[in-house]
Amino acid sequence: GMCPCLPTTEFADVTAEMYPAQTKLYYKCDPGYDREAGAYPGILCKREQQGAVWEYQQFKCFDEKNLSSMAATMESEFTQMPEREPRSPAPQKQGDLSESKQKDFCGPPKTVPHASIRLPQQHYVGQVLYFKCQAGYDKRAPTFGSRTCKEVNGKIVWTPLDMRCTNDS
Repeated sequence: GMCPCLPTTEFADVTAEMYPAQTKLYYKCDPGYDREAGAYPGILCKREQQGAVWEYQQFKCFDEKNLSSMAATMESEFTQMPEREPRSPAPQKQGDLSESKQKDFCGPPKTVPHASIRLPQQHYVGQVLYFKCQAGYDKRAPTFGSRTCKEVNGKIVWTPLDMRCTNDS
C-alpha cells in the first residue's frame, strides 16, 4: 500500500537504509555536472524470486566543462547485481524483520559518481525513515528519531516522531 504524505519535519535531515519493493528513487547530478543525454535518472526496487533488487538504468553524470572528452573514456559498468550481502541464516535479532519480510526490501542503491539520490516522492508500507536534526538545531534531545509507515486497523499511517529540531537552548 501507499503511505500518506510525509509530514514535514523542520530542520531535520531524512535518510533511509532500506526501501520496500515498488519504491522509485532518482539520481540527481551534483552542481557542475550534467546527465548524459537521454539518461533516465530513475531506479526501481523490484520484487524478484530471490528477493527485491534495484533495477538500474544507465545513468552517468559528466563534468559540464569537458563533456566531449569525458564521453570517450567512460565505459559502462552497469551490471545487474544483487544489492545485499548474503545474509547468514543464523541468529535472528529479536524484533528484526523476519527473513521473508526482509526479501521485499532493497538496500541502499549503488553510488553513481558525481550524483546524489533523492528520497522517494512516494513511500510504501514498511518504509522506515530516519530523522536527524541539522547542526545548530540539535540543542534539545532527542535529536534523532525514526518514523515507520505501517498499516494500523486497515489505515496506513506514519508512526509519530518524538523529536523536534529547534535552535533554542
